[in-house]
Amino acid sequence: MENSRIRIFYRFVRYNLEAFIWLAALALLAFMNPESTQQTLCVWHYAGFDACPGCGLGHSISAAFHGKVLDSFNFHPLGILAIIILTIRVFRIFIENKYLLSQKTDQYVKDL
Repeated sequence: MENSRIRIFYRFVRYNLEAFIWLAALALLAFMNPESTQQTLCVWHYAGFDACPGCGLGHSISAAFHGKVLDSFNFHPLGILAIIILTIRVFRIFIENKYLLSQKTDQYVKDL
């Protein structure tokens, strides 16, 4: 019985890994200070370019989570849209994979 629960949990995490990654990214951006410019993960910045299409997107998302809508739009006009799209994507992943936890699915897989 315990082995079965571990297997179900492992399968749940494995099939929903993308959703967990997006949730972690959104959570990190929610706790980030939007005005902080000390560190960056931008590959374009390290390659020597001054700007890239995504410049300010992380700061925009962070500002939106802090309730600074105008600052969010000033950092990047698509920041709020990115939050909406990522949230919808996370819900779709969980909804698409919810059948993986049912007992009928386990029996179906065993019958194959």
